[in-house]
Amino acid sequence: MGSDFIIETQNLCKDFKGFSAVVDVDLRLKPGTIHALIGPNGAGKTTCFNLITKFLVPTKGRIFFKGREITRLDPAAIARLGMVRSFQISAVFLGLTALENVRVALQRQLGTSFHFWRPEKSLEVLHERAHELLEAVGLKDYAAVPASELPYGRKRALEIATTLALDPEVLLLDEPMAGMGREDIGRIVALIKRVAKDRTILMVEHNLSVVADLSDFITVLHNGAILAEGTYQEVSNNSQVVEAYMGTGHA
Repeated sequence: MGSDFIIETQNLCKDFKGFSAVVDVDLRLKPGTIHALIGPNGAGKTTCFNLITKFLVPTKGRIFFKGREITRLDPAAIARLGMVRSFQISAVFLGLTALENVRVALQRQLGTSFHFWRPEKSLEVLHERAHELLEAVGLKDYAAVPASELPYGRKRALEIATTLALDPEVLLLDEPMAGMGREDIGRIVALIKRVAKDRTILMVEHNLSVVADLSDFITVLHNGAILAEGTYQEVSNNSQVVEAYMGTGHA
């Protein structure tokens, strides 16, 4: 495969006991863009996302990252290559402070992630970078607050900070606005715009106003297959896309 695309899939398929959840999906992400994967409920978005991030094994097809085939790699290997994902449900350590959560993620760079016997002082070298990341996601004043006490939107911002601590080249966001109020959505949209300046983002998102605001390019899935691709204006004016959404009761 060529290297014009940072992520590329070829004839990607996933079957579950005779049901085809993803059907011959050819997905191509250009470096430095925000690419949205959308579609009505049951369209195959999350399955496709899980295939790309290797949380599911494809029935057939191939996946490439920067021209290298990664179809048979596991999620940890994918993360080491520079492709890191978030999840629909906030995944942070609730018993740790915001600073400690980011510091745990940063420990990977020191190779001390599992060195629990090392004194806490040995981690002080990470404090400056941890504070920088907290400031970047708007959590500067929450460093000492336990994650369990953070409002939901702040927890999602903390999760993004922990993924950024891994210094990903590609950030994959699974419904980053799920469960958020309007104020939190505005904050996370602004955050995604900031972190996208020097990396590629692939996101699954139901909020179409967010998709319109953020996305450079959109792929619409329906019944597991690609229905349409293009800019938001192009896909929103596509009669097949409108019919797919209206037919399932979604706007």
